[in-house]
Amino acid sequence: MNIVCLDLEGVLVPEIWIAFAEESGIPELSRTTRDEPDYDKLMAFRIATLREHGLGLPQIQDVISRIDPLPGARAFLDALRERTQVVILSDTFEEFARPLMAKLGWPTLLCNSLEVASGGQIVRHRMRCENSKLTTVRALQSCGFDTIAAGDSFNDLAMIRASKAGFLFRSTDAIQKANPDLAAYETYEDLLSAITEAL
Repeated sequence: MNIVCLDLEGVLVPEIWIAFAEESGIPELSRTTRDEPDYDKLMAFRIATLREHGLGLPQIQDVISRIDPLPGARAFLDALRERTQVVILSDTFEEFARPLMAKLGWPTLLCNSLEVASGGQIVRHRMRCENSKLTTVRALQSCGFDTIAAGDSFNDLAMIRASKAGFLFRSTDAIQKANPDLAAYETYEDLLSAITEAL
């Protein structure tokens, strides 16, 4: 049995931190896992920057409430779920994702959580497990699933490479150049065709 594992940000929805960086006027918050492969280091930087500017979860959630999925994402996801099981594996947080999942038709999402102080200040991030995307893919495989994975960032490469088929989607030139053996797609139509062929 097959199960498709998709990244969320950059694949189905815009990058949340980039949207928040633009709205808050703090350009340094636009760094993502496309720029920094070490997620713990990236989150420590983000949390410190938020604290420095007196910002917290309520301000981020306000921005997220106005974010829509990428054009065509919902139709792509619906078409894919007609063909096979799909799970979204993301390093985002439960506290961020709920409005976006509603707009995507409530797909299954496995992500992380935040520790938040009573005033809304983000204290720290809690990872669901170490190397969560790869660990989850391996766990699914141990249950008898064949995984097919797609993502756009450094933190997607391990799950892509561990799967029976894996694809880059709207990734950076640098990541594509460093991984020339991975098929890279720019449109949902092409990605859907590639996944369907791999099923």
